[in-house]
Amino acid sequence: MRRENERLRREVERLRQQVTEQAEQIAEKKQKIADAEKQIADLERQLALRKQNSTNSSKPPSSDGLAGESRPRGRPKKSRRKVGGQPGHRGAHRPLVAAERVDEVRLVLPEQCRHCGHGLPEQVENVRTIGDPRRHQVTELPPIQARIIEYQCPRVICPECGQSTRGAVPPEAAGQFGPRLTALVAYLTVVCRMPRRVAEALLRQVLEIEISLGSTQKCWEEASQAVAAPCQELEQRLKDEPVLNIDETGWRTNGAKRFLWAFVAARYVVYTVAATRGSQVLVRMLGAAFQGILCSDRFSAYLKYHHGKAQFCWAHLKRNLLGIVEFTKSSAVERFCRDALAEHAKLFRLWHKFRGGRIDRRQLLVRSIPIQQRIFALAQRNLDSRHREVGNLAAALFEHAERLFSFLDYEGVEPTNNSAERALRTGVQWRKICFGNRSANGELAIARLLTVSETCDLQNLNILAYLSNALVHYRSRQLPVSLLPR
Repeated sequence: MRRENERLRREVERLRQQVTEQAEQIAEKKQKIADAEKQIADLERQLALRKQNSTNSSKPPSSDGLAGESRPRGRPKKSRRKVGGQPGHRGAHRPLVAAERVDEVRLVLPEQCRHCGHGLPEQVENVRTIGDPRRHQVTELPPIQARIIEYQCPRVICPECGQSTRGAVPPEAAGQFGPRLTALVAYLTVVCRMPRRVAEALLRQVLEIEISLGSTQKCWEEASQAVAAPCQELEQRLKDEPVLNIDETGWRTNGAKRFLWAFVAARYVVYTVAATRGSQVLVRMLGAAFQGILCSDRFSAYLKYHHGKAQFCWAHLKRNLLGIVEFTKSSAVERFCRDALAEHAKLFRLWHKFRGGRIDRRQLLVRSIPIQQRIFALAQRNLDSRHREVGNLAAALFEHAERLFSFLDYEGVEPTNNSAERALRTGVQWRKICFGNRSANGELAIARLLTVSETCDLQNLNILAYLSNALVHYRSRQLPVSLLPR
């Protein structure tokens, strides 16, 4: 009996030791599983970030492509219609210019009759015609050659005192390039977004003008100085605007981080390059407090600066919702996003009816009230969501309801910040081609010339003509024409 008890004791001890070892192995495997799950979650989050683009996040379209998965373009389903104009399409044709605008008229006479083959007269005076002639116009460039003007300043002897005097070169002829050519260099650089070497090659090959890289830079800088006064006038007017759309994007100056800001009013745009993305830029441009309606995204700088009437961009909210619903695995989160997107679609259908003139503003306000109530209730139900991004969006919808629906009450306010984003697009394209600036003077020049370019575009002014006129006034020590809306 004692031997049997001893054997059983040893067996129990062996089994206890085996259980302990297996428990340690299970704990170790649980830890490995937890580490693996954490790593998988990190990789899924990184993959989701990699797949973000301008359609499902607040990333700008310029970051699509190599920086992330390209946004889908075109239609999801191929259309059955043939390419080109459809049956019943009226088409568009180039109209004939007025007769007084035609520089040369060439008469084309037939050599023989198309019906019987009889020869026809070749002299105009011997031809008998019927009806109006068929008009066919061809627009062609004349032979292009630069016009060189030489100013000769001889010494003229005074008959009274016998001393000689030399005349001064006219102010508009200062430098080696005229106002129109100087304006063209600035136009090619900023409006056409050509690198300076490409502009230099165009002038040499098309206009037969030999110009150095340094000269193109001097032309660009002089154009910037010529429009300094009207740009400053626009900047001073910003604080008095009833509605402003504002946005900013990254910039580079000699490798250092900068930010390009766009301030969009109804009839003009003001750009500035700043070293910061903070609210101090808003204080510098708009004063300590802006009295109008500020339209922007939900970036913290705008929230910190402006406590008055505002309009937040619905397009940013929509992209955030699309980003969440695309990568979530939670049915509750997906339901929140789907419900919010459905209310967003209803709100914008109503807005498009108003923009199209099918309803007036009173009807817009009345019919939007149920949509606002549903959005508010949806946000309130999801304030305590465990999903961080859903909680943030619900808080934004709940706390900033007044700033989301200002466009329903005030004229000139849009539900999106699209005008500011479009204004920045020109600057982003320029940055991608020319890689920013290399000095503070370059920052100032690009801000001024972008301001003139976009403002002339909004006011339907000829940008090249305005720059030429501004350079003539600048060289004559006169103020250029103002760009303030009339």
